[in-house]
Amino acid sequence: MSEDSGLWLLAAGPAGAAALYWALYRYYRNTDKSHGFEHETEIVAKPVTGSDRKVGEVKGTQQRRIDGDNVGDYRRRVTRLR
Repeated sequence: MSEDSGLWLLAAGPAGAAALYWALYRYYRNTDKSHGFEHETEIVAKPVTGSDRKVGEVKGTQQRRIDGDNVGDYRRRVTRLR
């Protein structure tokens, strides 16, 4: 009887490790909560509008940035069409 009482402790190690692994996997992967953009988002394509016009020319590597770029201004750069 005393031999059987310690058997559960021996089985608890691998069972606990498997449960911890599965819990951490589900927490960090959270595949059940992730958003499948390709399958769950409806995109209505519209014709491309706009015009092409040359505004200037940068030659060489002296200028690191283009004048008037909006890289840092996220809200102005990404706007929703209404």
